[in-house]
Amino acid sequence: MSKKPEAYIFIGRSGCGKGTQADLLVKHLCEHDKLCKTLHIETGALLREFIKSENANYSQKKCKEVIESGGLMPEFLPVALWGMHMMGNMDGETNMIGDGCPRKLHEALILETAFDFYGFAHINVIFMNVTRGWARKMMLGRKRKDDSELGLNKRLDWYETEVLPTVEYFKANSKYRFFDIDGEQKIEDVHAEIIRKLNI
Repeated sequence: MSKKPEAYIFIGRSGCGKGTQADLLVKHLCEHDKLCKTLHIETGALLREFIKSENANYSQKKCKEVIESGGLMPEFLPVALWGMHMMGNMDGETNMIGDGCPRKLHEALILETAFDFYGFAHINVIFMNVTRGWARKMMLGRKRKDDSELGLNKRLDWYETEVLPTVEYFKANSKYRFFDIDGEQKIEDVHAEIIRKLNI
């Protein structure tokens, strides 16, 4: 009988390296278990895929407007995208890695019902701990279209008001295995710390 799959949630400030470390974790898991199956849920990628249509409907157009204005997506939309992605891909043997999933506390509470439903062996929360100044420097360096001065500052502010309460919820809840990671190291050193603390 195969072992129960695990969930890994990356959370932290914008620009903290969640996506890079999530990709490295997927690679590590598959290198150490050839039968490994992993569903990588990346909120930004799902949203970009959702709005990418020549015949966009009203919801897709509204979503695109929010993204282009640097606004914060209402909770129901990313939750709906995660839910459809999980329902179409989970099979009882697949690990889940969440990158930017969840951010807000309401999202975390809803996602928690999915964790219960799928019965993961552990839910591992990987907190990428970086300062605001460090995150800002990284975001400026990556030159993404949505990293305008206004959009950048908005996302950094949102961390304090929207994401930090979610971090504190995960940290205080015994249902989760919470790992505080120094995200300001070199990429390979951050990865090494994650693997060492997860003991995988």
